[in-house]
Amino acid sequence: MLNITLPDGSQRQFPGPVTVAEVAASIGTGLAKAALAGRVNDRLVDTSFRMEQDSRLAIVTAKDADGLEIIRHSTAHLLAYAVKELFPEAQVTIGPVVDNGFYYDFAYKRPFTPEDLGAIEKRMAELAAKDEPVVRRVLPRDEAVAYFKGLGEHYKAEIIASIPANEDVSLYREGAFEDLCRGPHVPSTGKLKHFKLMKVAGAYWRGDQNNEQLQRVYGTAWATKEELQQYLTMLEEAEKRDHRKLGRELDLFHIDDHAPGLVFWHPKGWTLWQEVEQYMRAVYRNNGYQEVKGPQILDQSLWEKTGHWDKYRDNMFVTESEKRDYALKPMNCPGHVLIYKHGIKSYRDLPLRFGEFGQCHRNEPSGGLHGIMRVRGFTQDDGHIFCTEDQILAECDAFTTLLKKVYADFGFTEILYKVATRPAARIGSDELWDKAEGALIQSLKDSGCEYVISPGDGAFYGPKVEYTLKDAIGREWQCGTIQVDFNLAERLDAEYVAESGERKRPVILHRAIVGSLERFIGILIEQHAGALPTWLAPVQVAVLNITDAQADYCREIAKALQNQGLRVTTDLRNEKITYKIREHSMQKLPYIVVVGEKERAAESVAVRARGNQDLGVMPLEAFAQRILSDVKQKA
Repeated sequence: MLNITLPDGSQRQFPGPVTVAEVAASIGTGLAKAALAGRVNDRLVDTSFRMEQDSRLAIVTAKDADGLEIIRHSTAHLLAYAVKELFPEAQVTIGPVVDNGFYYDFAYKRPFTPEDLGAIEKRMAELAAKDEPVVRRVLPRDEAVAYFKGLGEHYKAEIIASIPANEDVSLYREGAFEDLCRGPHVPSTGKLKHFKLMKVAGAYWRGDQNNEQLQRVYGTAWATKEELQQYLTMLEEAEKRDHRKLGRELDLFHIDDHAPGLVFWHPKGWTLWQEVEQYMRAVYRNNGYQEVKGPQILDQSLWEKTGHWDKYRDNMFVTESEKRDYALKPMNCPGHVLIYKHGIKSYRDLPLRFGEFGQCHRNEPSGGLHGIMRVRGFTQDDGHIFCTEDQILAECDAFTTLLKKVYADFGFTEILYKVATRPAARIGSDELWDKAEGALIQSLKDSGCEYVISPGDGAFYGPKVEYTLKDAIGREWQCGTIQVDFNLAERLDAEYVAESGERKRPVILHRAIVGSLERFIGILIEQHAGALPTWLAPVQVAVLNITDAQADYCREIAKALQNQGLRVTTDLRNEKITYKIREHSMQKLPYIVVVGEKERAAESVAVRARGNQDLGVMPLEAFAQRILSDVKQKA
């Protein structure tokens, strides 16, 4: 008898080899219909997979994360199937799963049009409705190469030819279409019901710009109609919130072809920047950090010592002077270590916390640039804590608590926490790794944070915590991090004098809260859809007159509010008041003050809050206190 153990610990017995689908059917017809794949002894397999010895089995359905990934991967194959049906001369290349969907790259003689995408999506639906079985077969590598060459699929043949000669390869067929893939896949195309093609973009074969350019068709796929619709609605909302669009409309910044990947900040945008920076500067000051400033350009030899020259050279901007090679810094860490090394440090000096608004440059590919979210020049709220091994827990604990407060002040209350633990290739003793990982985990527990473990995803020099924000429409942004580094102090010969008098290496904690200020400001703009909270708004109040008779009083109001530290503009144009109110409302200002003859005579103001809220008439001082309260409470 064959014993199959299910996730709840129960067992089912079968007289001989049994497939995943047969086990699901033995449990119930509902599960049999819902089954997309199986996890056999922790290995993901097709429902047709046959178990020939005692095994552990979990049935995978669309409710599982694995199930959704299988749906998306299978839908990529369905896309390729439809393209080959409509455009037989097109060649298929690769089609992986990506966040929220999939893509497939094609070689074709002309660009696909929006009309083509509509026709392809329609054909995909027709093929899915046929509910054709998806069947796996295995071929020797060379036979598979010959097979795809015979089909005229030269890209596929090239992919297979790169596989070692002694390996077999798996193919999946649905109807008239067969594709190379390791699988698993849904049992039939009828499982693929809720998908949409999104766009076409360019892509180079194998990601090399020296190769021919292909067409990349992006799509999304979901387990249910409701989930698909929710995602499409989220995309619509994201488009409204796009920081590039809002940056233009609110006159915050622009990107220019004369400086690709670099930001030109306009007065209002720079005001927003300064509010974020000055807030973070106060965070440094109030939490024991000493602000430092390192140079932009550092000698190549330093980057060789840190290992960046070997591993990161292609992403660094380099220059030369007097026959010496230099690089614009892509990160601030080495500079902080050099500052630390300037003078002898004692155990009494530790922990020593350095913070810098460090401007960095990275030579990002032009195709990856995205507004101010991904740029070539950026500023980090970078910090490094030099401490002893015994101080790691306390420092991590304090950092997590601090980070939660900062995010809450910026309007983010939902944070995801991930602990990335030791990789197979690493430096340092297991004892040291135990201490570092334990400190990171304990710091999250101390702060009441639920977290997930990401095994093996730590850096070779130490583990880390990644802090991910969830914004108002459910998108996730990884911003903060704290990393425990056993390596850099050794490489750059940093040390301190221990209580015993011996020289020791400090542990370096790399930490950032907002990360890149450019990116974080982009996230803020999208989080608030441009309607920034009063404390961050570049202009907090606009004062509008109804007639010229109130112009002087408007100036007095503006001056009185400015004297209390508020950011105020006046609009004294000879325009209808309704026009002026509408125009300033479109700028998403927190408050608009309207002054007519009654308000001037009573030395009061008529106040409108954002969202077309009429707050009525009130004394100027009462209005000022309201705004100041908003600012103080970060409302």
